[in-house]
Amino acid sequence: MHSNTVKFWSVLGILVFLGAAMVSVATRTSKASMALDARVEKFLNDKRSDWRDWNVPYQDGKVLYDLIIRNNYTRALEIGTSSGHSAIWIAWALSKTGGKLITVEIDENLRQKALQNFKATGLEAFIDARLADAHHLVKKLEGPFDFVFLDADKEWYTQYFKDLDPKLLKGGCFTAHNASNSYPGIKEILDYVRSRPSYKTTIDRTGSSGISISYKNG
Repeated sequence: MHSNTVKFWSVLGILVFLGAAMVSVATRTSKASMALDARVEKFLNDKRSDWRDWNVPYQDGKVLYDLIIRNNYTRALEIGTSSGHSAIWIAWALSKTGGKLITVEIDENLRQKALQNFKATGLEAFIDARLADAHHLVKKLEGPFDFVFLDADKEWYTQYFKDLDPKLLKGGCFTAHNASNSYPGIKEILDYVRSRPSYKTTIDRTGSSGISISYKNG
């Protein structure tokens, strides 16, 4: 057999082998993703009416999930973990975009509850859950981030924004919970963000509390 023919069939054999291997890996990955989806969905549905401790409602969690998927965000930060409802929605989305979440909680008991919930969903690998005072930690975080969600002390919302603005990538999204409520600090953050020419802000009112959604365009 001609040497060129031998080489051809050898190369073809290698390509067939590699193709089969890639299909096998993709199949396993797809099955793992489907299994994770089923596990998270069951957890969220089973717990749908059980969330307390200042967690976001189900509808707002879905809003956060959709924002991340739609924009393919991968570097997320959450201030105010509570017992983990919103973090689960965010991390679930990040499991599909190849990203990871840093979430910050100051209360050790709530953080422990959150860690248990993360483990129950199978999403713990996508979450860096930190016990810290966000007033101090946020200033130290290097970033950059492309998605931020605030659900902590409302009076500090504007300061969080000022600290995080330089660390938010162009095209990134800064969101804050309770945007439809009259808590002290809400009007201040909305007025401040709307005054920034590099941001375009809307409020999603899917849930009764509302989520401000500010895209950075500059």
